Amino acid sequence: MTFATLTTAVLDVVVPVYNEERDLGPCVRKLHADLSRTFPYPFRITIANNASTDRTAEVADGLARELPGVAAVHLAQKGRGRALKAVWSASDAAVLAYMDVDLSTDLAALAPLVASLISGHSDLAIGSRLARGARVVRGPKREFISRCYNLILRGTLAARFTDAQCGFKAIRADVARRLLPHVEDTGWFFDTELLVLAERAGARIHEVPVDWVDDPDSRVDLVSTAVADLKGVARVMRGLATGRIPVGELSAQLGRRPLEPRTPGVPVGLFRQLVRFGAIGVVSTLAYLLLFVLLRGGIGAQGANLVALLVTAIANTTANRRFTFGVRGRRDAGRHQFEGLLVFALGLALTSGSLALVHRVAEPGGPAELGAVVGANLLATVLRFLLLRNWVFRPGRARQAAAPEPAHGPVPENTHSPAPGDNPLETTR
Repeated sequence: MTFATLTTAVLDVVVPVYNEERDLGPCVRKLHADLSRTFPYPFRITIANNASTDRTAEVADGLARELPGVAAVHLAQKGRGRALKAVWSASDAAVLAYMDVDLSTDLAALAPLVASLISGHSDLAIGSRLARGARVVRGPKREFISRCYNLILRGTLAARFTDAQCGFKAIRADVARRLLPHVEDTGWFFDTELLVLAERAGARIHEVPVDWVDDPDSRVDLVSTAVADLKGVARVMRGLATGRIPVGELSAQLGRRPLEPRTPGVPVGLFRQLVRFGAIGVVSTLAYLLLFVLLRGGIGAQGANLVALLVTAIANTTANRRFTFGVRGRRDAGRHQFEGLLVFALGLALTSGSLALVHRVAEPGGPAELGAVVGANLLATVLRFLLLRNWVFRPGRARQAAAPEPAHGPVPENTHSPAPGDNPLETTR
């Protein structure tokens, strides 16, 4: 793999190609003319030829000699993800982008794609064919597959971005240096994996609605690509579930801190946490009541209360850890469960005490008994939320466990937005 020596660029647009001898020349000339006319900073266009067997390498070298600011890179192995990772990792530009050689995406979207990155406002930017305002021309088969794939990402990986596979993306170089070592895919799933890692690490993703016209000569094998993507989704899910993907470490490296509440005493994200905790609480309460009723006849009210509360408390802590407070991976899972059991002990004391009081004044097994455990369980639920939020899963403890601060203090937040005349290459985090 060889790189041409060029002056430092603010933007490096990579065009990954495989056997594109026919389309490569028109694409690069059009892109070069557009950037020369509209982009106010030094730029580079890097042709990433990954193991082409036709005249693509020859055409790429000819374009590099013909056009200033064009470089050709030749890789011995196939794979769009491999090509992007190699070129982006070696680039000295502040903003790294890529687009497909067929130019299906209108180049008018390139300026808004990179503007938020150059300013330092966002970390990644993606062209979206599914965002409001996008205009797309493509067949029903591709439209159906694209929408189904993005629904799968939302359902399995909780992705919030709208279009993972549009071949029109950009990333800040400092963010790329943190994320790329953890991206394993070398093919078409590369985009999705990078976006999921970025989103989980707290990176800000800017979406640009694009005008996009399908290339009827596309050589992408939809079936094999779909299978590879689904395998990639399963692999990333395992990595996130087991903690193999260091989301906490990446978040700390990117300098993401929780927002300070605008209103004193009102924590950020409280409403969303309450909704999720409430939903989990409803399911836990129903499960508790079902277990209590099933066990009541065999081991008595107190024994049924103990077993039902213990089982649902463990499940409740696990669910709230993942969905309410966003803690993933195995780190501190044992401590969380132990402290959750201490919270459970408080709930046990409340419900056991209420049962004892009811049995003093009413017959065991009646409506009063069931009402007492429901009321006590509701009170225990409120106390559980307060203790989980402010003790077990308190954000400060989670950050310290995920990534201890260095001796010189926390990673500073990026507050630099280049003013006119500033060098965008100095926008660091």
